Amino acid sequence: GKMTIYNYFGEGCSPVVHGDAVVLNWDHQGGSCIYVLDAATGETRWKVDRDENTSWATPLLVDYDGRTQVIVNGSNRVRSYDLKTGELIWQCGGQVLAAIPCPVSDGKRAYAMTGYTGNALYAIPLDSTGDITDTDKIAWKRKDPGTPYVPSPLLYGELLYFTGGNKGILSCLNAETGTPVFDRKRLEGIANVYCSPVGAADRIYITSREGNTVVI
Repeated sequence: GKMTIYNYFGEGCSPVVHGDAVVLNWDHQGGSCIYVLDAATGETRWKVDRDENTSWATPLLVDYDGRTQVIVNGSNRVRSYDLKTGELIWQCGGQVLAAIPCPVSDGKRAYAMTGYTGNALYAIPLDSTGDITDTDKIAWKRKDPGTPYVPSPLLYGELLYFTGGNKGILSCLNAETGTPVFDRKRLEGIANVYCSPVGAADRIYITSREGNTVVI
């Protein structure tokens, strides 16, 4: 089909390879859907329509309780699909426009966030089923300022790091509880950020659009 773009922005979702499958999310203005293809042949194994307009979040694949979940961020719902069948396992509303940050997971929960026209951060248990929007099944959530616009979060150990919008402002939460370790701390020498933070060797690396890198 033909992509209908939003303003001047085309698609930004990367395909994901998992075993012998390729996951391709295709959210746009003209009929969004998600495909799983056979990696060897390119043949479609399944396709599921999505009630979304344009988004840019690459899917996250997590093995949990004997099956692989394909977790996709979106402005209307964060959704989890069964990799083998395309069955919708769970979904949760509450995000805001322009779903760009990719979800992350610690193997027990998925963490999905958006931060363009508002702020949303939801911790969703992977054993969820059905639509858990506005239910007590949600592990915790935050609507405070400080969630990212373009960069994805970093889950490093038990800590969840993310930037405020596209700026050099960093927050860190306890992933299990959502309790802040520090909240919206300005990073010296970092003005504008598009890339996601990276964790390695007990350090966090954040690089700005101006070419500066801060190591924490």
